[in-house]
Formats: sequence, structure tokens, C-alpha cells
Amino acid sequence: MSVLTDMRARGVEDILITATDNLNGFNDMIRNVFPQFKTQICVVHQIRNAYRYVVWKDKKAFTRDMKQIYDAPTKEAAVAALEDFAGLWESKYSYAIRS
Repeated sequence: MSVLTDMRARGVEDILITATDNLNGFNDMIRNVFPQFKTQICVVHQIRNAYRYVVWKDKKAFTRDMKQIYDAPTKEAAVAALEDFAGLWESKYSYAIRS
């Protein structure tokens, strides 16, 4: 019996949100037991995923620029920082920006 099915059997009726590392099939497994859940990919895993496509010589600058997004004091500031970041790096690392 899976951990999720066991949780359901113990009385858990719903999971509102999960934070995952986006492993293949993991969200589907949760959805089978708790169909209404929402998921958010762990920020650390998201950063690592974007970072692995950047060549060594650009990593320091890329990381410095990306940090502005995660250090932003408000959602609006984070959106503005993301737009600036995308403007700087989109042409070279479009996959990392989409991620």
C-alpha cells in the first residue's frame, strides 16, 4: 500500500498543496489519491534545473542575475526582476528561462 493510500485510510481527506522535485510520475501518483491537489516545484530544484544548462563561464553572472528574482521583496518586484533576467539571458539560454 502506498504512503498516500495509507494516509487516505487514516482519515486524510485532501492535500491542498505539495512541494515536489518534479519526479516523473510523482504528481500523477498523488492525483490518483487526492485529485484536487495543487503542486509547486521546490525552488531549489527549479534553480538547479535552470542552472544545469548554463555553460561554466556564464554561471557566476547567470546566478547573480537570477538571485535578484528570489531576493525580491514583493511579488511585483520579482516579476520585474524575472522580466529583466529574461531580457538578459533569453537569447542564450531560452530553455533555462522557460524553466
